Amino acid sequence: MTKIRASKLRGKPESELQKQLGELKTELGNLRLYRVTRGTSYHGKLKKIRTLRKSIARVYTVMHQAQKLRQREAYRSKRYVPKDLRPKKTRAIRRRLTKKEQSIHSARSMRKARAFPRRVFAIKC
Repeated sequence: MTKIRASKLRGKPESELQKQLGELKTELGNLRLYRVTRGTSYHGKLKKIRTLRKSIARVYTVMHQAQKLRQREAYRSKRYVPKDLRPKKTRAIRRRLTKKEQSIHSARSMRKARAFPRRVFAIKC
């Protein structure tokens, strides 16, 4: 059993990934059973357990990434987006006011700004 590359998995459809995952899991189960019954007599077969576990993890990762991509597409035009699909950033940045909220002024402050505009002075040399 050679190591499975994630790049090869990305092009496959979901059903094929599920099928491959099932095969990998059964093979891993067989090897674990072999380890329990035979002990550590045949070390070559037991070395495959690690690569199988990593391959299963790769298949799960690719499936999860594809699912996330589909969800992002589905929620692209929606008003509310699930928290795990929102940009992470930092806690402080997430709590900041938005650009629109920052630009809002009260009627009184607008009146005051109109009455007393910013003075611009030219320095004479």
